Amino acid sequence: MQRYSHVIWDWNGTLFDDAWLCREVVNGMLAARGKQALSEERYQEIFDFPVREYYRRAGFDFSVDPYEILANEFIEQYERRRGECRLRDGAREALGRISDAGIRQSILSAYPMHTLEDVVRSFDIRHYFTGLYGLDNHYAAGKKEIGKRMMAEAGYDPKQVILAGDTTHDFEVALALGVDCVLMPGGHHARGRLEQCGTKVVESIPDMLSAILHS
Repeated sequence: MQRYSHVIWDWNGTLFDDAWLCREVVNGMLAARGKQALSEERYQEIFDFPVREYYRRAGFDFSVDPYEILANEFIEQYERRRGECRLRDGAREALGRISDAGIRQSILSAYPMHTLEDVVRSFDIRHYFTGLYGLDNHYAAGKKEIGKRMMAEAGYDPKQVILAGDTTHDFEVALALGVDCVLMPGGHHARGRLEQCGTKVVESIPDMLSAILHS
């Protein structure tokens, strides 16, 4: 018997391979202020939600550059270059396999809703999702509340839902929603941080597919 009837996907870093771009943009902002760049290891160590705290840990001084100004600067540069990013290996195939299995799928993202729709449609994968759920701003405070609203509106049974993500925040969201969780490194958090959550951690999208279909 199939265990899951619905998969909630994280977008940035999970289906969408953009962690490298996020780090490049932030490093450009740091360099412009004479501050030290983040290595990949340091980025994965300090990136978190709410993003405001991550910016503070990265070395930005909010008394000089208010967070809202920095967030606007980041999103402007990110949006200008987001076309350089691709789906993570195996993502399109996994979405198709899950859809063929009769499992519904949605995206829950800290990405602004209007741009989430645009970028998902640009890859011609919108038809795989019953719904997209993003934020109404670009300050990336987190996804718990919008996730709770999604579950309530859709009437999903938490016992039949799994959330697939790439950060410890995704695990926290899954806990808040009462659903299962599978995590994957190679996005915004390294394997070591993910393993501290105590949930299933896999290496790739194909491994996520196996966890979803065969749990």
